[in-house]
Amino acid sequence: MAFALVGLMKSGGCAGRVARFATFLAVLVGLAGTAAAHFNLNVNIRIIHVEERAEDLRILIRLPMAYLLADKLGPEQADGSRTAAPYSTNSTEDEVLVHYLDAEALRRDPAGLASFIGEGHVVRSGGRELVPELGRLRAYPALKQVPFATLEEADRALDGEIYPEDFEVTYVGDTIVDAEIIYRTPGGRGDYTIESTLNPGLPGQADTANLILVHGAGEPLVFRVRGLLADPIEVSRSLVDAVLTFVYEGVRHILEGTDHVLFVVCLVLGARLIRDLLWRITGFTLGHSITLALGFFGFVPQAAWFVPLVELGIAFSIVYAAIIAIGDKQLKSTTLVTALIGLLHGLGFSFVLREILQLDAPNIWQSLVAFNLGVEIGQVAIALVIWPCLWALSKYLPNKVSLVRLGLALPCIGFAAIWIGERTILLLGAL
Repeated sequence: MAFALVGLMKSGGCAGRVARFATFLAVLVGLAGTAAAHFNLNVNIRIIHVEERAEDLRILIRLPMAYLLADKLGPEQADGSRTAAPYSTNSTEDEVLVHYLDAEALRRDPAGLASFIGEGHVVRSGGRELVPELGRLRAYPALKQVPFATLEEADRALDGEIYPEDFEVTYVGDTIVDAEIIYRTPGGRGDYTIESTLNPGLPGQADTANLILVHGAGEPLVFRVRGLLADPIEVSRSLVDAVLTFVYEGVRHILEGTDHVLFVVCLVLGARLIRDLLWRITGFTLGHSITLALGFFGFVPQAAWFVPLVELGIAFSIVYAAIIAIGDKQLKSTTLVTALIGLLHGLGFSFVLREILQLDAPNIWQSLVAFNLGVEIGQVAIALVIWPCLWALSKYLPNKVSLVRLGLALPCIGFAAIWIGERTILLLGAL
């Protein structure tokens, strides 16, 4: 099944600032966790530049080294452990087996590691699989990576030593690899697809942020998809595809964000009339639209405590909405308060959007509006599921409505209470 993806970047000047914030955030989040673990996916982003040329496709790719080695451990040894994967060494730290980059092996035979990348990424054009030709390769500790946002930066990133001598020995999970692969298209090139056969079985691999930038005639394109790239990505140059991609991300975010879903559920439960529901959704929309833009462009505090504070506020907003839902009297200021709460949730949305789209990417407002539209579609979808059920219940079993509201609102309060505790601890740790 092929996915048509998004075209966003303008030609000339800046050829697509991609994921500096996303990469930096992914690195910090990963390294703040367990750096000395097995094959951890501490850097969870893959960037692919595709340069369309007359006789070939040149791909410059950056990906986590753990993607290449985690499924390549050798046979079991006498002590029960398995021999190290290629280009790595094993060590035991605090009785845990960990894996380090073998920098000397990489310097001796970079082509072997490059072959893992070439074999693991399949490009098809005109119904046939193209043969990869391996080019340059470099590796870095995650926090020493060089810029890879544009085609020019990616090209420069591949110049120089394979793994400089002054780089420290690092865990495989904290190492990234850049590589150049060329796919010849002597018979001409029509539409083509890109997919990956790499499936290392790592925790979190389903959330890998894949950014594919296509540089050809006309505007450069930026594609964004999550996961393993196991399904072929069909390259498209459609503006509709561009909008729908960000709409999809907005819908996915609201439906996958349990805290946002529970807030909308309580919002619907608390509205006795459809007019009330529409006003509250409108207020929430206006609120989060404002802070979605402000947060995305960085007009909010950048201190470490700010994100945990926002997340804590979102948890409290669920408790508030749930109390309104089960109360006998409706507060006159609910719509205004909902708008204020929307300001809070919009900040949460903006943090996610900054991981998807780089701040200085072209067509930024188009992307913001499309993402926000997706959030609205997700909210309306939740309302369309719950509201008709409540309406039917109030019509045919009016004595049961309050009980149903209570039965749905109390679990929301329970989940929110747990999050309040967890997020308070995170906030105190960041202060």
